[in-house]
Amino acid sequence: MIATITKERLTKFQPLIALFIMCIAISLLSENFLTVDNGWNILRQISINICISVGMTLVILTKGIDLSVGSILAFAGAVGAGLLKFGIDIPSEGINIGFTLLGGILAAILVGGILGWFNGFAITKFKAPAFVVTLAMLTMARGFTMLYTGGFPINGLSESFGFIGTGWFLGVPFPVWITLVVVLLAVFMTNKTAAGRYIYAIGGNENAALLSGINTKRVKIIVYTISGITAAIGGLMLTSRLDSAQPNAGLSYELDAIAAVVIGGTSLSGGKGTILGTVLGALIIGVLNNGLVLLNVSPFWQQVVKGAVILLAVIMDKTNKE
Repeated sequence: MIATITKERLTKFQPLIALFIMCIAISLLSENFLTVDNGWNILRQISINICISVGMTLVILTKGIDLSVGSILAFAGAVGAGLLKFGIDIPSEGINIGFTLLGGILAAILVGGILGWFNGFAITKFKAPAFVVTLAMLTMARGFTMLYTGGFPINGLSESFGFIGTGWFLGVPFPVWITLVVVLLAVFMTNKTAAGRYIYAIGGNENAALLSGINTKRVKIIVYTISGITAAIGGLMLTSRLDSAQPNAGLSYELDAIAAVVIGGTSLSGGKGTILGTVLGALIIGVLNNGLVLLNVSPFWQQVVKGAVILLAVIMDKTNKE
């Protein structure tokens, strides 16, 4: 009994222990790691991944997957940037509809929500595998981005838009504030609302959830819509930080998001995991990336190390279930 309790506690705190050990090791190897500036730099860099990972967590809790978040991020960011800079032209009427900062932001979020909703609709309506549907959306959204931008970046955005990704508020980078709001809303949803309970119930046993009266299709559509919205928020932050909407933005971001979710303790089998665990997982990835850069490790080896960490997290997840 005591051994079982000890194992459960160790399992619960594995990500935190891993982060602590990693920070000690990197600080011993690099004197630039434990500095205030580097700390803010890490938090600013992981803000985008945390936003995407929050939506990904909700999807994986329902035993799903969303491979399209990187492409949705790129398309939403491009739409927001394009509307702010060029507006909407109607040549036949000689009209140009301009967009305010708020209008451009809301339009980008709407685009992300619509694409996410389509993912959820296709998965539930046609009972198609989430892997296949979101893989198709990954390709389509990337194509939409190329069509919208013509394959060229949209540069020279306004200073007010740039504040989203590079500004500071009360001594804290503004992207960190945005991420904090997203995380708090997700924590409230999963812990304090009926929708949150439904998400865990579907991931635990979808048939039982359905028989208990839960509208599983509606819940799934909601979580995929939220995943699209959080990807769009990440796209706005990335576009703002770069002062440019890049057609190839967000490449492989879905892998970092899935890695953060898995490392943070969320089970790929659904029904088990927390938003705060995902935040911790994203922090582990951020610290790992930052440490490898400070230690001048080759980018190619960085990919190898990151892949190994993901594999280790999956193996540990499977081992803990046995």
